[in-house]
Amino acid sequence: MSEKGLTTISLKKINRSKVYQYIYKKKQTSKMQIVQELQMGLSTVSQNLNLLEQEGLIERNGYFESTGGRKANAIQIVSDFKISIGIGILKNMFHITAVDLYGNAFYTDTIPLSYSNTPDYYKQVTDKVKEFIAENKYEDEKILGISFATQGITSPDHTTVLYGNIMNNAGMKLEDFSQYLPYPCYLEHDSKSAAFLELWNHPELDSAVVFLLNRNLGGAIITNHQIHQGSTMHSGTLEHICIDPDGPLCYCGNHGCLETYCSANALEQSAGMSIKEFFPLLREKKSPRLTKIWEDYLKHLAFAIKNLNLVIDAPVIISGYLAPYFTEEDISSLTEQINTSAPFLLKRNNILVGTNGQYTPAIGAALFYVDQFIHTV
Repeated sequence: MSEKGLTTISLKKINRSKVYQYIYKKKQTSKMQIVQELQMGLSTVSQNLNLLEQEGLIERNGYFESTGGRKANAIQIVSDFKISIGIGILKNMFHITAVDLYGNAFYTDTIPLSYSNTPDYYKQVTDKVKEFIAENKYEDEKILGISFATQGITSPDHTTVLYGNIMNNAGMKLEDFSQYLPYPCYLEHDSKSAAFLELWNHPELDSAVVFLLNRNLGGAIITNHQIHQGSTMHSGTLEHICIDPDGPLCYCGNHGCLETYCSANALEQSAGMSIKEFFPLLREKKSPRLTKIWEDYLKHLAFAIKNLNLVIDAPVIISGYLAPYFTEEDISSLTEQINTSAPFLLKRNNILVGTNGQYTPAIGAALFYVDQFIHTV
């Protein structure tokens, strides 16, 4: 092929991608807006719109208000042209979610199933995935991939769990799942998946510290708009920051880790009841005992945030299972405690709260393939 021919084909691909990316970012736009913003010729934009529409990637949905002439077509991407599926693996259950190209979770479910390193376990998880796809009559080509978020630090190539003391799943392999599925598959630490979702929801952030307040505590560091993995993949494991060397025994073998004070499991153990029972009694009944337990919880969380803020000067994101239970009063109290005797203050607007609750890691995992797709159209 001639250099000129190659250049022409490449230019067409670049223009097609630019038009799609612009529509994706704007969510809804018109042909003339694309022409003006991308500074492309009308015929070039028209050709690309026709091509993208024929491929099923975009659609015309309604009209903009007239400014004197013909009403312009409202153009948008087809958000469910492709979907991605995320699985959040926990010790006694797993979460399954499906997201569209904007990362909207249109399906979530929780399946009780205790983890065991057996073919039967992996088959039960993957059978649920195939069942969801079959029930919705999705063609294979519609599925971008299946991502698994697990409690455990993965190898750099994301094929194996290297450290998994919570679930005793060290040695878990991506192949354990992928052998049963005809789709691309990916394996990630649940905290890193959660951080990916929070970064997706806050694209303006360059850096952040993520506290994943799940059954077990997790964390992640965002730097330069990327999830920091570290040389041995354990960056952000803030759950093992020592709060009190004489404190409770952690699953890691040490005493007084933040995990033993600020995980949902630790809160339930202190309260002697489930999270779903705890918060209504705390908020509505104003139980003095539960109020003290919650104040202690916030105190320990504030201690960790204050110290991490000295290491990483960045916003803090409270994410995961407990995040939706936080009130504005809780955040104000947390901010006040963080800033007590602190050399550098953390502003209230630099504490962000996630909204996806227990499904955060699963949704974040699913976004792995969405992000890949959007950037390669």
